[in-house]
Amino acid sequence: MTPTRAASRPVVLVALLAALLSVLLAPGRASAASPQEVTGFGTNPGALKMYRYVPDGLPAGRPVVVAMHGCTQNAAGYGTGSGWLQLADRWGFSVVLPQQQSANNLNSCFDWFQSGDIARGQGEAASIAQMVDRQLADVSGDASRVYVTGLSAGGGMTTVMMAAYPEKFAAGGVVAGLPYGCAQAAGSPYVCMYVGATQTARQWGDRVRAANPGHTGPWPTLTVFQGTADYTVKPVNMTDLMKQWTDVHGADQTADAADTVAGYPHQVFRDGTGRTVVETYGITGMGHGQPVDPGTGATQCGTAGAYVLDVNLCAAHALAHAWGLG
Repeated sequence: MTPTRAASRPVVLVALLAALLSVLLAPGRASAASPQEVTGFGTNPGALKMYRYVPDGLPAGRPVVVAMHGCTQNAAGYGTGSGWLQLADRWGFSVVLPQQQSANNLNSCFDWFQSGDIARGQGEAASIAQMVDRQLADVSGDASRVYVTGLSAGGGMTTVMMAAYPEKFAAGGVVAGLPYGCAQAAGSPYVCMYVGATQTARQWGDRVRAANPGHTGPWPTLTVFQGTADYTVKPVNMTDLMKQWTDVHGADQTADAADTVAGYPHQVFRDGTGRTVVETYGITGMGHGQPVDPGTGATQCGTAGAYVLDVNLCAAHALAHAWGLG
């Protein structure tokens, strides 16, 4: 006998309820929260947009991660693709997601190369600093555990924030990005990206120190991820980032430890006290993009897509682990 529509309705409802429960109870499920735009976060001299992700039920006193997208990307897409939102749910922290506007840059790149956007108190750098202050106030976040990271132009803006506002960040993570002041040192952002700038470690460090002359420390620590087959931001930039930030920390440019992580070369640079101040990951054979490792394993995160590359290593997880977030 064929059930009538009325008779079949309870069966359908039970099936739908079972499906819903399976999603809700699945390990590593996404929070019911989603990125939300925040307006009125400050004077916003750089005319950026602010989005944020706050996991449901997040308690006070938790860390904050600022994650910045690359060119042609947007805030929510980068937050999801990179794995940062997934880790925020897993380990309990909030994420600030700055977004560039096409009126500022046609390719939606953060303007890491514009002198008016990389100085303390000016332009996009000041806008992002205002986002941090707003987020800490709104979620009662831990001001001593604020971290900044980004891909490509977002990586360039990461070093801007570390240099211009070092007191706000405990550490930074640069993915296929650039040293602070690289466009000025090279004479062009394109020379910086494709060739690199000829600077000594001290000259690189001086650019950071000049960004905030009154700051004597501490400085944020740095972790860098760079594809060895990246033809958009050449690998020399990872070497220059290492030179810049080891010098800022008073360390030399010789690695104190070297091993492999997920099969990729990893180097550690320590200061005179033995504290790790710079780490580098050379992702062999990877082009321009954010390293991810999609899946539900303990070290996996991210979703592959344009400029988000599955290389069996999730950069967001490595950063979060190094920063003690989980």
